[in-house]
Amino acid sequence: MNADVAAVPPAPSPQQKLEALGYTQELSRSMTLADVVVYGLIYMVPMAPIVVFGFIYNMSDGMVATVYLVAAVAMYFSAVSYSEMAKEFPVAGSVYSYVRFGAGPAAGFFSGWAILLDYLLLPGLLFIFSAAAMHLQVPSLPQWVWIPVLVVLSTAINLKGITFAAWMNMACLWVQFVVLGIFALGGVLALLQGHIHLNWAPLYRAEVFSIPRLFAAIPVAALSYIGFDAISTLNEESQHGGETVSKATMIVLFLVAAIFVLQVYLGALFVPTGTHFNTEGSATAFYDIAALAVGAWFKAVIALTSALIAIFANAIVSQATTSRLLFSMARDRQLPAFLAVVNATTKVPATAILLVAGLSTVIGVIAINRVELITSIVTFGSLTAYALLHVAVMRHFGRRKQKSSLFSHRISPVVGIAILLYALWSASSQAKVVAGIWLLVGGAVYLSRSRRLASK
Repeated sequence: MNADVAAVPPAPSPQQKLEALGYTQELSRSMTLADVVVYGLIYMVPMAPIVVFGFIYNMSDGMVATVYLVAAVAMYFSAVSYSEMAKEFPVAGSVYSYVRFGAGPAAGFFSGWAILLDYLLLPGLLFIFSAAAMHLQVPSLPQWVWIPVLVVLSTAINLKGITFAAWMNMACLWVQFVVLGIFALGGVLALLQGHIHLNWAPLYRAEVFSIPRLFAAIPVAALSYIGFDAISTLNEESQHGGETVSKATMIVLFLVAAIFVLQVYLGALFVPTGTHFNTEGSATAFYDIAALAVGAWFKAVIALTSALIAIFANAIVSQATTSRLLFSMARDRQLPAFLAVVNATTKVPATAILLVAGLSTVIGVIAINRVELITSIVTFGSLTAYALLHVAVMRHFGRRKQKSSLFSHRISPVVGIAILLYALWSASSQAKVVAGIWLLVGGAVYLSRSRRLASK
């Protein structure tokens, strides 16, 4: 009976899927699911809400937990699209590759070019934050001096290879969890001793609840969740390719959502209902809360951990992610070929890593007093690329009816696009101008390279 049943062919391996798309395996496929999850957690920073807690508290009239909960729901739709495309196209270029294969080369280039605006600026921005923290500890040295030092350290780690970087990421992640654990323990003791009490205020206050005010705070909180693209750049370095990246994307989203919501809920319990922080107080609100929860000594600990361990680890991951995007676009002849060179020993795109290091140093030094503008521009680039990803999902799976899912390939992308367009509309005017110029330059680059390739 079994002899009459045709043997089911084995599923293609990640390497075979990669070769079917016209690529060869060059990067080291050594990262486990745990490694990829850690990478994503580091990029999304478990302690991210700390630096914006006071601002979101003011904007939402204290309902910070609801803001982070709604932001998680909003980002879920982008996570679904990333997860679906990671399984379809197991390549390192992430949103660039997904849009390229799903919606065509032109759309792919512009998605890569848009998020490149994010990637090229983000490492430098993170080094500025770390340098500011070091300047507070050693005020005799100018802040900009620390930027090249931090860039060299980050570059050395990334040049050692993805496995060594993953080990460093794990160490930094555990430091953050230990510090957050101490804060949580202090909060639980405060509850048991009656210093604070469980209440609904961080989630809902009927007397001040307003949907427009709540949603005005969503874009700020959503910045803490943007990190799916970093996870999917590891598709060619994950042991099971797209399956691993797809699982990691959803795992990381649910983990950080739980960490963020619990973190801000507990912190809000220490703030008297109706409090409104002033400008200076907004920036240091959570650090002051940490002192109330644990002790005065803990304020410096959580501030330094947030500024140095969390942000510097994020900078390492950001630099690695940027280099993978440059590698993928160069391999597809969208950027200069030298960026696609992979080190024979470490199996990392060393030339791209070094270029990112140089750009991070220049951007960090030049933009050291323009943090707010750089932050807005970074967000604009990411959200533009995410919107194009949703379009690619609908177009790709629309052509493959047998694999199409009503929710994942129709409803989810439409809702995701609507949310992202609202966020882009809410961006600052300066960010829109800079991003618009960047996209126009991208158009010129694309036309120039297309004509050059066509003439050969």
